[in-house]
Amino acid sequence: MKIILSERIANLSGYAFAEVDNQVKKLKDAGITPIDFGVGDPIDPTPELIRQALKAGADKHKSSGYPNYSGSAPFLQKIADWHKQRFGIDLDPATEITSTIGSKEAVFHFPLAFIDRGDIVISPTPGYPPYQRGTSFAGGENFLLALREENNFLPDINEVSDEVAAKAKIMWICSPSNPTGVVATPEFWQKVIAWAKKWNIIIASDECYTEIYFDEAKKPHSILEFAREGVVAFGSLSKRSNMTGYRVGWVAGDADIVAAFKKVKTNIDSGTPDFVQEAAIAALSDETHVAEMRAKYTARKEVLLDAFGSAGLPIREPDATFYLWQRAPDGMTGVDFAKKLLDPKIAVVVTPGAWISDTVRGENPGEHYVRFALVPDLETTKEAARRIAEFL
Repeated sequence: MKIILSERIANLSGYAFAEVDNQVKKLKDAGITPIDFGVGDPIDPTPELIRQALKAGADKHKSSGYPNYSGSAPFLQKIADWHKQRFGIDLDPATEITSTIGSKEAVFHFPLAFIDRGDIVISPTPGYPPYQRGTSFAGGENFLLALREENNFLPDINEVSDEVAAKAKIMWICSPSNPTGVVATPEFWQKVIAWAKKWNIIIASDECYTEIYFDEAKKPHSILEFAREGVVAFGSLSKRSNMTGYRVGWVAGDADIVAAFKKVKTNIDSGTPDFVQEAAIAALSDETHVAEMRAKYTARKEVLLDAFGSAGLPIREPDATFYLWQRAPDGMTGVDFAKKLLDPKIAVVVTPGAWISDTVRGENPGEHYVRFALVPDLETTKEAARRIAEFL
């Protein structure tokens, strides 16, 4: 039997982070143990209080059946309470929040609620691949805004023509930014919100990294501090609480947008498991483990930045996230630099910026960068730093 793929699958390129895994495998097959800064998956354990809540939740809900599609009342209330505490905003748990099975499925499926064939979604590049792929699967067209150093790696709406804006339905913004580590300022949010309102464009704000920052005086904002109409924020506990495998998050904001997205979700999944929501409630009830996590990432960041300086690389301090968006040495592309770091004497795995960027009007903004994900522990990071400083 001849299996014929759909056009959307046949034309789909490989997922960038699967390629990183391939690089790690090649080194291991050669008998070399690499230090992997490639994929942003925390290896620190999920805090015990969360694991205990998960275990207790399994017993509590042993006969509960399918969960509520939008999330349990206690979980939705906890999300609202956390937003009030963290950002000073009031959310209606019943109408302005829905739970999600992590943020990836939510980001990917979100365009299905609003995009018809020919509609445009504006996304940043470099950026999270599901912004674009979810658009394509929904039948929409992608318009990309390059994140450049001269714009402090923030999207420039002046590059969006009136013709594109008139066809656009959604604009994705990631703050803090994966991979650049930049945090959007209040002035940026206010400008973009006003522009999107003029063109009747939904702003979808990816806020999965708001709790990983390096300066208390520069905590990331939520878009919901500046507007509610026409905007939604995507949250996740994957990075905040080392819960990537739990698959739990939320979408919050404009009640009409949330209601439309709920219609999509009821046709795709059966809700976030109740016992996982119990673990999520415990996670959102504790800030101590989050502060401890920030301290770990700060220490790792400083070690690597010192090594970059010793190796003669340009130093750029990130505002937030656990990523370093590092420029390659002069005369090298990010791919060249990543290959250099795979030298057996260094054996450090990173993600070339070009793998998570797209060519926009003749330019790939990630071409001369690599992304380091600060997930190895401090001692391992120190060993990587030693190799970089000595052999690069």
